[in-house]
Amino acid sequence: MNILGISGAVSHDASAAILVDGQVIAAAEEERFIRDKHAKGRFPLEAARYCLREAGLSAADIDVVAFPYAEIGLSSPARWHYARRYWYAPDRALDALFNGNRRFRRNMRQLDELLAQLGIDRDKVTILPVEHHLAHASSAYHLSGFQEKTAILGIDGKGEYATTFFGYGENGRIHKIKEFYDPDSLGGLYGAITQYLGFEMLDGEFKVMGMAPYGDPDRFDFSRLIDFDGKNFKVNTQLVNTIGLRRYKQDGQSYYFSQKLVDWLGPKREGDEIDDPYIDYAAAVQKLLEDTALGLIEHYLGDIIRETGKIAYAGGVALNVKLNQKIIQLPHVKELFVQPASGDAGTSLGAATYAAMELGDTVAPMEHAYLGPAYSNEECIAACQAHPEQPAWERLENVPEAAAEILAGGNPLAWFQGRMEFGPRALGNRSILGDPTHKGVADRINEQIKYRERWRPFCPSMLDTVAPKMLGSDHPSPYMTFTFEVAEDWKDKVPEVVHEDGTARAQVVTEQSNPRYYALLKAFEARKGVGVLLNTSLNRRGEPMVCSPTDALNMFYGSDLQYLIMEDVLIRK
Repeated sequence: MNILGISGAVSHDASAAILVDGQVIAAAEEERFIRDKHAKGRFPLEAARYCLREAGLSAADIDVVAFPYAEIGLSSPARWHYARRYWYAPDRALDALFNGNRRFRRNMRQLDELLAQLGIDRDKVTILPVEHHLAHASSAYHLSGFQEKTAILGIDGKGEYATTFFGYGENGRIHKIKEFYDPDSLGGLYGAITQYLGFEMLDGEFKVMGMAPYGDPDRFDFSRLIDFDGKNFKVNTQLVNTIGLRRYKQDGQSYYFSQKLVDWLGPKREGDEIDDPYIDYAAAVQKLLEDTALGLIEHYLGDIIRETGKIAYAGGVALNVKLNQKIIQLPHVKELFVQPASGDAGTSLGAATYAAMELGDTVAPMEHAYLGPAYSNEECIAACQAHPEQPAWERLENVPEAAAEILAGGNPLAWFQGRMEFGPRALGNRSILGDPTHKGVADRINEQIKYRERWRPFCPSMLDTVAPKMLGSDHPSPYMTFTFEVAEDWKDKVPEVVHEDGTARAQVVTEQSNPRYYALLKAFEARKGVGVLLNTSLNRRGEPMVCSPTDALNMFYGSDLQYLIMEDVLIRK
């Protein structure tokens, strides 16, 4: 069965994915093709076209279109909860009760337009809407490979109305235990404080997480933001997760927090520095998220975890790697699988896998996230020849050895190889690499290449033979979705990839998952004695990760990078 998954239902992070007989063939975000970060307000036309090409399918070959947004009936507690909690904005409250599926209908109209552009006959395919949080749940559970009864966790801003999902998977079926509904959203609360701290929602949450280790989480008590009794939680909409007239407004922009929050904490943060007291606010909201989420996990999933030790997790908050570290450290947790595309882009994959299971296919476990387009040497050379800078290029005989030599000399390297990653993390195919032993390389990449805040941390990619020694753990970590405590004797070896709190968000690379990247790590280890590289995404601040050779060349010539390797082709400035 050929299943096309489409996301874009929540007006950002549109993507497409294709499953053929339960096997994930391709998945990609629309932003990478149209060069517009998060592809706000778009549906995944170019991503879907790519997926069809990669799968070798025509529009007529598609059997099912799965979409991660469903109708929510009036008998559901979701719409009534929304109306009750947003009583102070009666237009929104009444709309939830009397017109509560307006966004679903709009999505269906946009989906019809997309299918027509793709040449897919709507009358000849099955359209399967999947509840947003079931799509998140499926993207984690059905692709985890877990055979045991599995605890399933989903935390994000919101889907239709739900914001938080607790359930379990058994024999391929997903069962709900508990959902929480908007405005009671941990992701929304964290996003509101993200805005207050001067960053964009949907994009800056990981900056707040990166800022938090510089602050003191106990200096300020953030408990007034949420009422949590160990079983239920209620967000204080006097302060955050606000709508309508209650929202704080500045320079014509409306924010997801209130004037009362500003009266309490002081002016909204501006600029790029990590300054007092805002670093402590970041630490406090991170601690609040961790304490609340861990309490809910224990209450709703504790018995399942004690039974089998397996958890599958997705949703935007699943990209909070510090929380994930705390989940792994819970007693009885044997393995946590976090979908690498945990945000809303991953719901195209989740809807497709959910549809596959519902319709009788067996979904194969996710073995890697390299699901985007690849380019040949000839295409890379053609991009060089067509580029305005007319770069000189040379073809390398031994790419890993040449790359290791460049890196060992203290030079950052743009590394463009194989199929593009699905999800927000560069995993060695669309990366900027650096020598983690070379003092100052992180500052140089932040200031002269990425053009981002100087305090932002970098992540290590490491050989699977190194991980147990450096991280003191053999927990699988192929997707940079967890942080680990770095062993003391490694902190001085690779200082450029150790964060302020002594942790690192690690990618453990195996030869099977990425042979060329593994060979580079081995070649670098032979030169410098450490099988670890600094790895960050190949993009500049505010831009999507690069997709094509032309994107890579544009980024290269728009930064202080001196070396770019695309497949076997080396370009120097």
